[in-house]
Amino acid sequence: MSFWTAVVVMFAIASGVWLRAQKLRGEKPGFGGEDHGQREHELEAEVENLRKRIAVLERIATDDKRGSDLARQIEALRD
Repeated sequence: MSFWTAVVVMFAIASGVWLRAQKLRGEKPGFGGEDHGQREHELEAEVENLRKRIAVLERIATDDKRGSDLARQIEALRD
């Protein structure tokens, strides 16, 4: 077997493994997933949730009058 034949065989094996891995993950063949709509929607919802949590934490950290409610608000954030 020549050097170039070995290179072609290794490339074919690697391509087959890569395509099979994509198939098992449920992705379409290609260099990038073309259907990111659902994942993008989930990430946007998560970012919005984190923004709300940051706003609550900022309010808790800067509000001196409500020190007694601090533990209750932190527990509410965990839910």
